[in-house]
This record gives sequence, structure tokens and C-alpha cells, in this order.
Amino acid sequence: MTNSKPLIWRDVRFWRIALQFIAVFVAVLLVVILWGNLNRNLQQLGIQFGFDFLKQQASFDIGETLITYKPTDSYSHALWVGLINSLRVAVAGILLTTIVGIGAGIARLSDNWLVRNITMVYVEIFRNTPLLLQLLFWYFAVFLTFPKTENKISLWGFIGVSQNGLELPWFTLSPEFSALLLGLTFYTGAFIAEIVRGGIQSVARGQWEAARSLGLKPGLIMRLVIFPQALRVIIPPLTSQYLNLTKNTSLAIAIGYPDIYFVASTTFNQTGKAVEVILLIMLTYLTLSLTISIVMNWFNRSVQIKER
Repeated sequence: MTNSKPLIWRDVRFWRIALQFIAVFVAVLLVVILWGNLNRNLQQLGIQFGFDFLKQQASFDIGETLITYKPTDSYSHALWVGLINSLRVAVAGILLTTIVGIGAGIARLSDNWLVRNITMVYVEIFRNTPLLLQLLFWYFAVFLTFPKTENKISLWGFIGVSQNGLELPWFTLSPEFSALLLGLTFYTGAFIAEIVRGGIQSVARGQWEAARSLGLKPGLIMRLVIFPQALRVIIPPLTSQYLNLTKNTSLAIAIGYPDIYFVASTTFNQTGKAVEVILLIMLTYLTLSLTISIVMNWFNRSVQIKER
């Protein structure tokens, strides 16, 4: 008696592969249809699609740059300046908001009533207030109300605060950059604080008791026992907050900080290349988001408990 092979369309593996091919085909077909429709509309409007405008002279100034820039430079160089400004805020924001979030998350579990409730007020206010409103508050209600440069406020003898921004011994942070950085830091830090609090509370109570039985002090218990275990729960949602912070830097246009979105908007207004500029902005934020995701996924795998 011979065994007959089952029909291929009854094989689960066949349908898994087939559905993937169908999904790819539908996605490609949709892109082709949209691209064709876009080209037809541009031709009807007499607009030629292309990125040749990037070589043209920008003819506008950028108020804050980390690299040399002149209005006579090209649009591509101007966009590069905006990208560096965005990266500057994103990197500094991720570092500061991590410190603020972890500190506030641990303080939310403090045995001290005053510390615990002050942190709770901070989290609830900043987490439930629109970010744009917070940025406007930091810029107009805080930095622009400081005294002028000649009457600057001195903090600890080496930090100067004025309408010119924060003057540090090595460099000066503009009011636009400072307001954006503080707004993003405290807003995102409030969400990270709740993530950290939830991660710490997810660690079994027995871990605390075992650490105390070894005579460890509360600070060492948190640093050596509890927090490393809580990272497995903290990192996935923490990645989402880093992505949100990076994308929220685009709100810099509201307070005049020249990030990539600010520069791209000026480029679009001058050239009329709406589609091309939008594609460049989308590609920029997509690349930044994928980079953060790859790094955080690698970090997440490194802290997971490995079965032996």
C-alpha cells in the first residue's frame, strides 16, 4: 500500500509562504498605483518631479548651527544643518529624560511621603498636559522673562541664565534649544517614570526579602538586585518613549528652533517641491526611528535571562 502525498493547498506551510507573496504583491501594486497617480497629477500641474533643487542656493539664514553654513550654500547643506540640530536635541533629550525618568520612577516608590507625592504631582501634571503647550510655556513664560544678558542670573557661580539662554563655561545654549530640550525631557520623563515604577513593582517581593536577608542596604538592593531584573519589563516601552521623543522634536518649529522639519518647511515654501521635501522628511524620521529600535532591541536581548 503506497502513501499518497497530501494536496499542496492543504499544507499549512504552503499557505504561510503564499500569503507572504500575496501581501508583498499587494503592497508593490499599491505603491505602483499611487506613484502613477502622483506622476499624472504633477504633469497636469506642470511640475517636474526630481531632487535637482537640492543643488540650488538656499538663500535663507539658519539662526543656530553646529557646522559652518551661509545663505549661499545649497538646500542639501541647509537640510544637513537641520538634521544635525535635530540629532543634537534627540541625543541630549534621550540622555536627560532617562535620568529624570529613572529618578522620578524610583522616587514614586519612596518611603518618604513628601518625595513620593511631589514626584506624583510632577508625573501627573507633565504627563497630562499637551507637549506643545509645555514648549510654549518654557519658551515664552520662562526664558523670555529672564533678564537681559547684562543682568543675567548667576547659578552656582558658573552658569548664567538670561534671555540669551543658558551660558555654561564652555558653550551657550540658546533659549530655543533650552526650551525644547527641557520640554521634551520633563514631558517624556513623566512617562518613563511610570514605566520604571511599573517595572520595579513587577519584580517579585521575594527578591527584596532575599536581598535584605543578605544585609544589603536599600540603595544596593535597588542597584544590584531589583533594577537589573526590572529592565526586562522596562526596556520595550522605554523604546517607544525614545521614539516619541525623537519624533516630537519636530515641534521645535513652534518656538523657532531650526531642526530638520523647520529647514524642510522653509525649503518647501521656496521651491514648491512639496512631494520631494515630504519624502525626505519621512525618510529622515524613519531612519532615526529604525536606528533607535535596532539599538534598543539589541540592548533588550542583552538583559534578558538566558535559559541554560
